[in-house]
Amino acid sequence: MNKLQVVLGTVALGAALVGCSDTSALNQKVDALLNKVEALSNDVEALKSSQAQTASKAQAAYDEAVRANERLDNLSNKYKK
Repeated sequence: MNKLQVVLGTVALGAALVGCSDTSALNQKVDALLNKVEALSNDVEALKSSQAQTASKAQAAYDEAVRANERLDNLSNKYKK
C-alpha cells in the first residue's frame, strides 16, 4: 500500500511538472497584458496633462471675465447721477 502511494505521488508530481513546463502561451498572455497596462498608463498620463492644461485655460478665462466685469462696473459707476 505504501509503495502504491509513493508511486502514485511520484506520477502525480511528474504530471504536474510536465503540465507546468510549457508556459510559453502563458508568458505571451502576461506580456500582452503588461503591454496593455503600459499603454493605459501612458493614456492616463496624457489625459492628466490635458486636464491640467484645460484647467489652466479655464482659470485664465475666468480671471479675464472677472476683470471685464470690474471694468464694466467701473464704467457704470461713472455714469450714475
